[in-house]
Amino acid sequence: MSWKVFEEDAPELAWLGFERLNRKIIYLGLLNEDGAPRIHPVTPFIGGGMLFMFTKSSSPKIRDLRRDGRYALHCSVGGEGPLFEFLVSGHVEVITDAKVRAKAEKIAASTVILPSYVLFEFLVERVLVVEYDEQKKRRIRHWNR
Repeated sequence: MSWKVFEEDAPELAWLGFERLNRKIIYLGLLNEDGAPRIHPVTPFIGGGMLFMFTKSSSPKIRDLRRDGRYALHCSVGGEGPLFEFLVSGHVEVITDAKVRAKAEKIAASTVILPSYVLFEFLVERVLVVEYDEQKKRRIRHWNR
């Protein structure tokens, strides 16, 4: 389901995800042809009810995503404020609709996105948030569609 549905169902978790994922360098986990895991640094965007990324058409990510479609996105744990991890997983959808692409390009507002780049929307199926307080005690929260 779309980020919008997740956001409406779990607004607090969606806000944490926005803070950790939007326009940040994070890690995309995929499966390559032989089923082995592969990690890629990516910069996703969140807006207009979508979690999405643009990528070069020559990227190895394209083959993995088109072949299998399953993904996991994970942020780094450090940063300002309390420590927490945000993990979202599900399936991707290639976006070919010109109106949706124009909307995504406007949200991204990036000069490095070329017309040849492929647009993927990350559909959200599972979210895991692990938070650590000052005493390093963990709090785990889940969301599933």
